[in-house]
Amino acid sequence: MKKLFLILISKYQKYISANRPQKCKYYPSCSNYTSLAVEEFGAKGLFMGLWRLIRCNPFSNGGVDYPSTNSRARLKERLLA
Repeated sequence: MKKLFLILISKYQKYISANRPQKCKYYPSCSNYTSLAVEEFGAKGLFMGLWRLIRCNPFSNGGVDYPSTNSRARLKERLLA
């Protein structure tokens, strides 16, 4: 399952994302972040990537953000607050 998600993300990066201007305010890009999260956390990494896509909008500050266990804890805090 993890391998399938990684293949789909790489196809997106190669065929869709490569033909569009970069607009992601974060580093690494949202697709790279999701790929790293899936490699590290498996299917849970997809939810981390989805949360990252929601945060990546014109009103966000952006910045450097790598997937980590702390990001899951921060997500829980925000959802429960």
